[in-house]
Amino acid sequence: MAEYIFILVSAIFVNNFVLARFLGICPFLGVSKKTETALGMGAAVIFVMFFASLATHSLYNYVLEPYGVSYLRTIVFILVIASLVQIIETILKKISPVLYNALGIYLPLITTNCAILGVAILNIDLKYSLLKSLVFAIGSGIGFTIALLLMSGIRERLDTADVPESFKGVPIALVTAGLLSVSFLGFSGLFVSFIK
Repeated sequence: MAEYIFILVSAIFVNNFVLARFLGICPFLGVSKKTETALGMGAAVIFVMFFASLATHSLYNYVLEPYGVSYLRTIVFILVIASLVQIIETILKKISPVLYNALGIYLPLITTNCAILGVAILNIDLKYSLLKSLVFAIGSGIGFTIALLLMSGIRERLDTADVPESFKGVPIALVTAGLLSVSFLGFSGLFVSFIK
């Protein structure tokens, strides 16, 4: 049980895909202007990461690897992720048109979100079991969502702050992202105290 908690907490804080591995930066900067859209994107990413990990782990271990075509994993994984994104897009369009419109172009871009593909590939490279893969996917999705929510909260405050003209918009967003990334470095020694 401790190993699963280690994987979960590590994926959320220590190896955060946005702030430590620098994957998924496009939706991170694009959708983090408002907290509502950041939360919606985070939920969609968690859903896609979970089911993409489930599907890609099964496909790799039961189809690609046994038939000796594991070199096709990237193409197959992208196809699985694209299919899942289409399902989410259809569901959101029916259930929450407001969120669907707010996410705009960033919803289909989940297909090319390298964080989701990174989770699928890392699950295989780290030789995680199916359960560990799912825990890692959930932790990575939660970490992605936390990063989005932190960034959106800060950017909402920055909209009302007295920011120098040359820093308004993208420059202050990049500075903020850098500071958030540095702050997450503090979690890198988190598990040293657990091991002792």
